[in-house]
Amino acid sequence: MKRRWRWVAALAVGVLSSSWVFAQEFPNKPVRIVVPFTAGSATDILARTVGQKLSELWGQQVVVDNRAGAGGTIGAGMVAKAPPDGLTLMVHSAAQAVNAFIYPSLPYDTLKDFVQVVPLAGQPNVLVTAPASGYKTVADLIADAKKKPGGLNFGSAGIGSGTHVNGEKFKLAAGIDVAHIPYKGTPEALTDTMAGRIAYFFSPISAALPHVRDGKLIALGVSSAKRSSVLPNVPTIAESGLPGFDYNLWVGVFAPAGTPAEVVEKINRDVNRVLREPEVRERMTALGAEAMPMTPAEFDKFMRLEMDDAAKVVKAAGIKVQ
Repeated sequence: MKRRWRWVAALAVGVLSSSWVFAQEFPNKPVRIVVPFTAGSATDILARTVGQKLSELWGQQVVVDNRAGAGGTIGAGMVAKAPPDGLTLMVHSAAQAVNAFIYPSLPYDTLKDFVQVVPLAGQPNVLVTAPASGYKTVADLIADAKKKPGGLNFGSAGIGSGTHVNGEKFKLAAGIDVAHIPYKGTPEALTDTMAGRIAYFFSPISAALPHVRDGKLIALGVSSAKRSSVLPNVPTIAESGLPGFDYNLWVGVFAPAGTPAEVVEKINRDVNRVLREPEVRERMTALGAEAMPMTPAEFDKFMRLEMDDAAKVVKAAGIKVQ
């Protein structure tokens, strides 16, 4: 009996030792980061910024693979089925917390099939419209929408995306009747907003900023509780007649369930290390984003709270897959 327990103990030590060695050597091959949105989207920009620095830190190629479609569920489905070795990761937005409530038959379970590794950053969306719209303030837009029930439309980066949820929260808070037009991603929605084909769009601030500075878009308000440092003269939605309004778009790193805890911890430490680098901090500040340092356990708790909130918004807004 004693010999048997010694064998079990030795086996356990061997497994732990091999896991520790694996984590220390990780990654020993190129890493793929799946972004379930189009290139140029806010999620994509943050993934590429961090991915480049991780490549330098790890001495391995980090490839960003855009797999857009269905509100981010196509890319997420791929990652859920990937080998749990840490070599395939996903950088997803707040939509990851929403999709479970609007897609009745997802090919994965949001909590059971993924590990919450580390959040990258949070940033406000900015309510933008074309200069030709004539809107100068959020109040102008709301007043026009109330004059034309069902006559205005707003865009999003896809059903259930953070931009969609933001738009629905605004619609409910303002008490307006407007139509939702889902796009494949943020760049496409921005293009049609500039062309005047949609009345407005709650765009991630990082993606809209260049167009606002070039005068191709008018920024009416930011979704966060406080003003953005990159658009200090643009009021918050709360300041613009909707007290208490607050919405932040967050982006985080996820891995397939079963990824060794040691690898998850290493990725978490390395990403947080990269996020503290002055160059990355400056880049994020320029994008209007702020780091969200958390451990995997803290991110998991945050994710569950976000899903609870998402369920309430989806029900109140009646968000459904078309």
